[in-house]
Amino acid sequence: MLSGGLLCLAASLRERHQVLGTRWRRLDAGRQALLALAHLQCGHTYAQFAAGFAIGTTTAYHYVAEAVDVLAVFAPTLTEAMKTASTKVFVILDGTLLPIDRIAADRPFYSGKHKKHGMNLQVISDPAGRLLWASPALPGAIHDIKAARTHGIINALEEAGVECWADKGYRGAGGTVRVPYWGRWEKLSAGQQAVNRAHTKIRALVEQAMATLKTWWILRKLRCSTIHITSLVQAILTLHTAQAGKAQCE
Repeated sequence: MLSGGLLCLAASLRERHQVLGTRWRRLDAGRQALLALAHLQCGHTYAQFAAGFAIGTTTAYHYVAEAVDVLAVFAPTLTEAMKTASTKVFVILDGTLLPIDRIAADRPFYSGKHKKHGMNLQVISDPAGRLLWASPALPGAIHDIKAARTHGIINALEEAGVECWADKGYRGAGGTVRVPYWGRWEKLSAGQQAVNRAHTKIRALVEQAMATLKTWWILRKLRCSTIHITSLVQAILTLHTAQAGKAQCE
């Protein structure tokens, strides 16, 4: 599954090493790429991988960080994602929380909706539930509608003329974003209830995109500094597009 991403990353690292003039390393580009992908896929600690690759823990950290930065550069931007989205009948927007290791005092990262600390991530998928784009990470206390506006997602969708389906968390977004009717179920008309049921079935497709992200175990419980999480997400997004045959890292 990761063979395409492994070869692409190894080639990019080899080119980077040549540019930097690196003469010798504990791991060559291929082994470094394998280390980085194993870390992203399995989520084990640096100490565990250091022992497996017979290198120091600090070396493992630096090698993974370098590889992640190399991958993150090639992640599709929101503008590029909109070009792809414009070829679809519609897209689906949803937010997810990436759990992080934080204490109760870290209120900016605490999501009242999910009752845990984490980082807010906005995800766009196509009608088949395929992942098109994932946003930079923001503190979990930020609501989905604010996160979408912060990233410029709503304006980008409107400018591209792309119809978007979203849940009630995006109520008031405007533009091309469609949300369910608001109010108690029993107070909605039969027609409104039917629309909401159809809306729910369509939005459920985004869960496939969420599952694509969560197959990378590193995102299931992040123990790194929050300033590195966006790079991790972008690196994984790059690998996903590479697997989908859309890699731009040649």
